[in-house]
Amino acid sequence: MRLSLKLSAAAILASGAVAVAKPVAYQLPPETAKLRPGPGVETAQNNCTACHSVDYIAMQPPKKGKAFWEAEVSKMVKTYKAEIHDDDARAIVDYLAATY
Repeated sequence: MRLSLKLSAAAILASGAVAVAKPVAYQLPPETAKLRPGPGVETAQNNCTACHSVDYIAMQPPKKGKAFWEAEVSKMVKTYKAEIHDDDARAIVDYLAATY
């Protein structure tokens, strides 16, 4: 089986049959939510919106508190690999807990 796969791949490469994907351009819809004003809003804007819309923040249950937002920011860093520095993460948690 391995030999036939190698031969098939070699035959495709030798034939010059290479599929090339063309880039696709698309327009994102306009933002429907904005971060609420407050201390730390710039840090949240600069970090959070690099990966997702403000809608994801705005649709969270209100008044969940600091522990909830610590878990959410931690999930973004540990699970989704968001590159957020520790100082920024603390500022984001404080902002979200106070504002949402």
